Amino acid sequence: MEYTDLGFAAFDADNHYYEAPDAFTRHLPKGWGKRTMQWAEIDGKRRLLVGGRVNRFIPNPLFDPVARPGSLDDYFRGKRAGDDIRAAFGELEPINPGYRDPAARIPMLDEQHIEACFCFPTLGVGMEEALIDDPEAEHVAFHSFNEWLLEEWKFNYEDRIFSAPYINLQIPERAVAELDWALDNGARVVVMRAGPVRGPGFSRSPGDAAHDPFWARVNEAGITVAFHSGDAGYSRYAEDYGCGGEMEAFRYKPLSGLLGGHRPIHDTIGALICDGVFTRFPRLRVATIESGSDWVNELYRFFKKAYAQRPSGFDADPVEQLREHVWISPYYEDDLPTLRVVHGPQRMLFGSDYPHAEGLADPCSFVNDLPDFDAAEVRMIMRDNGLELVKPR
Repeated sequence: MEYTDLGFAAFDADNHYYEAPDAFTRHLPKGWGKRTMQWAEIDGKRRLLVGGRVNRFIPNPLFDPVARPGSLDDYFRGKRAGDDIRAAFGELEPINPGYRDPAARIPMLDEQHIEACFCFPTLGVGMEEALIDDPEAEHVAFHSFNEWLLEEWKFNYEDRIFSAPYINLQIPERAVAELDWALDNGARVVVMRAGPVRGPGFSRSPGDAAHDPFWARVNEAGITVAFHSGDAGYSRYAEDYGCGGEMEAFRYKPLSGLLGGHRPIHDTIGALICDGVFTRFPRLRVATIESGSDWVNELYRFFKKAYAQRPSGFDADPVEQLREHVWISPYYEDDLPTLRVVHGPQRMLFGSDYPHAEGLADPCSFVNDLPDFDAAEVRMIMRDNGLELVKPR
């Protein structure tokens, strides 16, 4: 395949690996399997158990074979119906070594004209909700996962692949300890899920004062926090409307999509601003990844009106906070010219979602959706803004 050459090497803010089967279990302390992750043979098929239940976030958690990169491109551009989503994926293929090995990934980046990238989980972004009622198990499971990630991918591989350890906030002091461990091992970016911080008997904003020690440490270290789409737990709203709670229903029933969709990232960024996180910790940089940008206009409109009506409700102008502290990786099919006007090209990020079926088979072909952007704006979006985020402030 011939890959798009921009005339400069790009920075891809949304690359992925496919986890090894033992990603969560390799470093799991003895005796924790039943409360966290196990593999089991059920009806002749190998199934992932999370908290003792079959987990269906990813129908194919072994990833071998796996869908071709970009196989759902026409579906996401609205050119092809996806009523039969399995057919839309097309024929699966054996997993490429570069999807599981950073050394094998580097030549792929070279071929794709990509200098460096953020690298995020595939399975991992859907596991937090499955353990929401057992915060201790949650933290044990994700530390085990992060140990696997450090062993297999490193958090900074040759200054080209910046893999993000996963942080969950249920137990605030454990979140700080995990962050410190990640920083000690060279993390430049950490990944979290959007949505409120929930557990048995509690639910709170990620901007709640209970999490100030975490945000203070991120602020001090100057690294980037990425909120990546996954299972944000918003299926419970679909259940309230009678849609059912299975992730498959959440993804493909129209009302479920309406009730979820961009709401998790919209609400999370809104909460951080309303709770004054960016005014208390002014060096924070947040990137929204694989969450699109349809929510951005709505949030700007709300903050503009709310600040005009009740300026005393904010420590500083919320519109300026959003524009200063939040970098956005839009979907390639979004209204990118409008995002440029509303949010500014200096806070837009190119992300291909490679090698996922939902992403681009030719990552840098993202530039084809920037036809009216000038050369300086294209370079910012396709390279400079992302490279800025891997350099600690």
